[in-house]
Amino acid sequence: MERETLDTHQKAFQINMDLAKYGTFAEIGAGQEVARAFFRVGGAAGTVAKTISAYDMTFSDAIYGHSGRYVSRQRLTKMLDYEFALLKERLDAQRGANTCFFVFADTVTARSFSRPEDAHGWLGIQFQTRPQSPPSQIIIHVHMLDKENVQEQEALGAIGVNLIHGAFYLHRQPSELIASLLDSLTRDRIEVDLIRFSGPDFSGLDNRLMNLQLVHHGLTHAVLFNSAGEIAQAGEALHGKAILVERGSFRPVNLLNLDMLECARAQFATEPAMEGQAITDLMEITMRNLLTTGVLDHSDFLARVDLLAALGKPVLVSNFSWFYPLAAYLGRCTKKSIGIAAGVPALKEIFNEKYYTGLDGGILESFGRLFKNAVKMYIYPMREENGNLVTAATLTVAPHLRHLHAHLLENHHLESITEYQEDLLGIHSPVVLDRIHKGDPAWETMVPAPIVPLIKERHYFGWTDPQSESLPAALN
Repeated sequence: MERETLDTHQKAFQINMDLAKYGTFAEIGAGQEVARAFFRVGGAAGTVAKTISAYDMTFSDAIYGHSGRYVSRQRLTKMLDYEFALLKERLDAQRGANTCFFVFADTVTARSFSRPEDAHGWLGIQFQTRPQSPPSQIIIHVHMLDKENVQEQEALGAIGVNLIHGAFYLHRQPSELIASLLDSLTRDRIEVDLIRFSGPDFSGLDNRLMNLQLVHHGLTHAVLFNSAGEIAQAGEALHGKAILVERGSFRPVNLLNLDMLECARAQFATEPAMEGQAITDLMEITMRNLLTTGVLDHSDFLARVDLLAALGKPVLVSNFSWFYPLAAYLGRCTKKSIGIAAGVPALKEIFNEKYYTGLDGGILESFGRLFKNAVKMYIYPMREENGNLVTAATLTVAPHLRHLHAHLLENHHLESITEYQEDLLGIHSPVVLDRIHKGDPAWETMVPAPIVPLIKERHYFGWTDPQSESLPAALN
């Protein structure tokens, strides 16, 4: 059954009429737009215990303690914890037996004359689902994409109401809650690139799967999982860092994947702009790779993230079909150098003009976007069935694209990886996966040693123990 969609006013009014819900609104950075939505529809006295907006940093620090960054998850968490404790302290004896207390908070930097850059912020709600129960919490990070400040404020008010309404009435259906965040909004106005559920009402919920749904349902283009396999906000995690990204299916990650990354890093590090800089690796998986069967397989996705985390590799999951929007996305996260590690098959696809019919400038526009801001691609060679070695320089492209190919090589936008391991050229994820399925132990020599026991222990990718299958039923 389809979910009934209410607009912002209807949601705010429903909450105002629910006398069991009562709480605090603490908003910093874009007006008190969420609280205003509840006052505007009437009946707010049944919902609002207090509103506060500590804009001045000195006041904010005096209330919530000092923060290195004021628009951050750490600051938001301090606001939620402080205000919820205060709410309980002052009102629990009076009405705690019949009231579900909550605190909504946000800390936002909106577009202004002095700050024309990306407008973004953290929003969260700490709430009880039953009177006197321990609170649960939902936190989101948003990018506001409207061009005018007033429109940004309106969008912030709408998504704040959506978050509160979802927490109250959809907390048992977190997937529905996520879908409801853009009610009365569009993806062109606001982006949600992180969500985190915590507390007793969300015990057993895997936040990685919830964040995957943000991409799957179009609330954002990409989500990031750090080297421990935990969700992270890309703008914070990648800010000011040089990035080397490799796209792949990683099903499973294999030795060629790692050699490609290591060889690309060695060449990336020799660039003049890279002197003295550390390099942050990213392994990118597109939704296209996660939907190879037409259905999003959650266990398959978690297996890939877990194995890459076991190797200390962060994972970016995106809906980017091409490389140029990936480069643009990373350019939004950092102003440092960006390198892309790819194989010859990927380079062949980049030179296929059928993918650029939707661009006014066609393939020229795609390359202009891809190599903007000194992005550089490092291309791992491929051994063809006839034994020929194909590199970035020897790749055959359409005759009318030869000069473009030569231009990219001569200007060092494309660079052949040279110090590769010849004996790894025959390793490909589909081959590894096929041998796992067939019980051929040769797959163990094709993947990094640390992940072999994990695949076996957790039976990833359909691995089964050949010995257990051969035992009599009584012993199995």
